[in-house]
Amino acid sequence: MVHNESMQLHHYINTLGQNLQYRYGEKIHKLTLHGGFSCPNRDGTIGKGGCTFCNVASFADEQTQFRTIKDQLAQRAQEIKRAKRYLAYFQAYTSTYAEMQTLKKMYAEALVSADIVGLCIGTRPDCVSDEVLQLLSEYHQQGYEIWLELGLQTASDKTLKRINRGHSYTDYDQITKKARNLGLKVCTHLIIGLPGETDLDNMQTLDKLLQTGTDGIKLHPLHIVEGSTMGKAWHAGRLKNELSLATYTQIAGEMIMHTPAAVIYHAVSASARRPTLLTPLWCESRWDAINAIGGYLDKHGVQGCAIGDPFTPYANNN
Repeated sequence: MVHNESMQLHHYINTLGQNLQYRYGEKIHKLTLHGGFSCPNRDGTIGKGGCTFCNVASFADEQTQFRTIKDQLAQRAQEIKRAKRYLAYFQAYTSTYAEMQTLKKMYAEALVSADIVGLCIGTRPDCVSDEVLQLLSEYHQQGYEIWLELGLQTASDKTLKRINRGHSYTDYDQITKKARNLGLKVCTHLIIGLPGETDLDNMQTLDKLLQTGTDGIKLHPLHIVEGSTMGKAWHAGRLKNELSLATYTQIAGEMIMHTPAAVIYHAVSASARRPTLLTPLWCESRWDAINAIGGYLDKHGVQGCAIGDPFTPYANNN
């Protein structure tokens, strides 16, 4: 069992990194971008205050939005030494929430570089118009790798309302089916540890999204960050039952083991830095969870094994 940063997670999971290397014959790295987008759950269109867990500064550098997409890509590429070709990842806020001409200009600016093989578009299930889907479909038809990354977080409408998401599971189901019918790949973002949810809720969420169909999954542990509604509740002592690393490891491990081998895991953890991160402090390093999940799978089985569809590592794995 391996317990260091060289954890070979792709021996147990169909990871995005290894899947891309297998298909492209070289490492492909995601470069995170800030397009200066807003969010309809903050500006009053759907709601105000945003999702209760959200403070975008915990995962994105807010200052980068004032630089051009071209400059951001150049800077990010300079920081990454282990790849020469990239996916442009529009991560912050809702990256389809703008006029079509603005989106076309921004996406085209990212794709103009010969080093960019495609786009990852982070957004909400209720903010993807047919026009946007058609535009992304055109990029896909031109040979670009296109991922629509949808923030679902949970399939429970009760929890979605509690965390002020402003959309339902039906919104996710409908847009996912539309996107996949156009040949677009969908990556579903899920949060483990949301208030009031149990491991059964997490498994039910997985079951529902697999019934809908998805091409990728990104798992996040709930971490409470400064500037969020949950952060205020935590300071006031109203938010307890913090997620432990052991609990997260077990739930994530079981979800992975119940995921078909063809589904690609884009991430199994996430991190934030202090002082933005309030709790749990193990979320300061994503490697703690990655190594723990790797150890769990090493003991219990690979992705898909619990449903009789075990993942087989790619031939070029070491």
